Formats: sequence, structure tokens, C-alpha cells
Amino acid sequence: MSEKKHAETVKAGITFGSALAMVISYTTWHSVFWAIIHGLMSWAYVIYFILRY
Repeated sequence: MSEKKHAETVKAGITFGSALAMVISYTTWHSVFWAIIHGLMSWAYVIYFILRY
């Protein structure tokens, strides 16, 4: 895999992780503030949510 393609794949994964974290957060807590914070945490919040709930 070329380095450019690898970088694009990683960026897409981070973007998807952030979007997923924000949707889960807003659906759960109904707060834009927490959705932004959890979006910054990205995959860490998604994994936490899966393990916790």
C-alpha cells in the first residue's frame, strides 16, 4: 500500500470515528457540548461506549 493511500485510509477512519462518537453521544446525552467533546475523543469514546453499555 502506498503511503498516500495509507494516509487517506487513516484520515477516513479518524473522520468516521469522530462522526460516530458525536452521533452516539448526542443520541445518549442530548447535548451538543458533550457531542463535540466526545467527537474530539473519537474512537476512544466509541470503544468506551461499546464496553460500558
